[in-house]
Amino acid sequence: MQAVRKVFRSRKEKSNTPTKETPDPSGYRTSSISNTNDDIETDGDMAPKATGLRAGGSGATTSSRTTAGTASTAARTAAVSEKPKLPRLDEETMRALYAEPLPSFRDVAPTERQVSSSPDESPVDPPSPVACATSHAPLLSLPPQALFVKKLHLCSFVFDFTDPNRHVMEKEIKRQNLLELVDYVNPSGGQGKFTEAVAEDVIFMISNNLFRGLPAPRSSGELDTFDPEEEEPNLEPSWPHLQIVYEFLLRYVVSNDTDAKVAKKHIDHHFVLCLLDLFDSEDPRERDYLKTILHRVYGKFMVHRPFVRKAIHHVFYRFIFETERHNGVAELLEILGSIINGFALPLKEEHKQFLHRALMPLHKPKCVGIYHQQLAYCVTQFVEKDAKLTAPVLEALLRYWPVTNSQKEVLFLGEMEEILELTQAPEFTLVMRPLFQQIAKCHNSSHFQVAERALFLWNNEYIVHLVASNRHSVLPVVFEALERNMEHWNAAVHSLTMNVRKMFQEMDAALYDDCEKNYRDQERERAASERKRQEKWANIEAMAEQKRRIAGR
Repeated sequence: MQAVRKVFRSRKEKSNTPTKETPDPSGYRTSSISNTNDDIETDGDMAPKATGLRAGGSGATTSSRTTAGTASTAARTAAVSEKPKLPRLDEETMRALYAEPLPSFRDVAPTERQVSSSPDESPVDPPSPVACATSHAPLLSLPPQALFVKKLHLCSFVFDFTDPNRHVMEKEIKRQNLLELVDYVNPSGGQGKFTEAVAEDVIFMISNNLFRGLPAPRSSGELDTFDPEEEEPNLEPSWPHLQIVYEFLLRYVVSNDTDAKVAKKHIDHHFVLCLLDLFDSEDPRERDYLKTILHRVYGKFMVHRPFVRKAIHHVFYRFIFETERHNGVAELLEILGSIINGFALPLKEEHKQFLHRALMPLHKPKCVGIYHQQLAYCVTQFVEKDAKLTAPVLEALLRYWPVTNSQKEVLFLGEMEEILELTQAPEFTLVMRPLFQQIAKCHNSSHFQVAERALFLWNNEYIVHLVASNRHSVLPVVFEALERNMEHWNAAVHSLTMNVRKMFQEMDAALYDDCEKNYRDQERERAASERKRQEKWANIEAMAEQKRRIAGR
């Protein structure tokens, strides 16, 4: 009997040793389960042959329980390893999926909600009998990743929001599931993780919801009368769903679980192009989300950076030279402003070409006022990084200077002032003559806002310093305009002109007197030339009258 007890004790010690986990090749966790029944306790009166062999005894009961546990674990492992396939996006599949609502992540046990991403973690536990008794009992047995994928597939169907009476229940179900998906992957409190296994399903859901055809653009007549600051834009009717999908995409891009090397297979060049197409949406809420997401994509996916810049260039080219219609130029320029700010020095030749071929021609469209603030910031970023770009930038600005659009002239004068504040003396001498010829024309503008803005340039101390160093070249160019402005109809312009004249007199009185003398001489010559012209016309008219009289005789 002592020998029998020793044998059972040794078997019990063996059965109590911890079982090692076996990683499943599918990426989810399983564990090997021992089928031994040697852990049954025996007393001193039990014979060895009765252990685990008595019909209807505890050995048979334990064996059946172990077999059931093994089958349950195997079934759950198979369910995990077999991820649901991508659904067909048709009406029949939609009705089938929405007919059986999915349970909430809150309805799943806490141990079930933990997303398995490492083979070293413990396996998930089966759902409790109470949970299985609910209406979602078959679905509650799903692992969290499978439920996560099913919700992604459910939210991949798109509904028509132009008809408020159609698919009302399905729209609300989708909205609730989208909110659950966002909460589930929330880094601050969610339990979900973005693993490689679900990347395809995530992009599938996002692409089907976001990448769509935009409404037809406004006609030429509507664009001429449309004022984006006064009139309301056409808002996207499906925004209750789109907003949550954009938030989910943003969480996916910025998540630490999203590996750029893996995700680049799904967020590829086609995905980036589709995002850029959506920037033409009239809804400013959508463009704001797109701006943030594309900027995050540019920062995270370094392999896509050259392509993103090139694709934005092409959007600008088409806008400048073909359509002159695009709603998202301001947002794209805002992204580029941040990108340009991070350019390394010295600037690459491709970046300089982008400045000359894309950014400067953006001054040409008549709707430049919508995005001029962002455009001026990008241009000044280039000038700040490379002072040698000042001369070609100012020359391009003069080339696109408006002739009949006074509002554009005011914007250009403001941008010119910002560039001149960053201009060094050697570059200033290269462009000062054509530059101040244009400024002189603006002084004499009949539009008081243009003349006033041009005269405000003389209040900038740095510009005055540059002019003072080159006053012998600048003052002769602007002196005539200042003298003519003494007869301007606007009192504010007249007052500012007086201040500028006084400034030049104090700067160099002798030079001012010389310029005044030359101006008086030019005026006398101009008056003499005008008298000669009038005399010639008078002689011509007299000769014509004499011929008419001769012909009338």
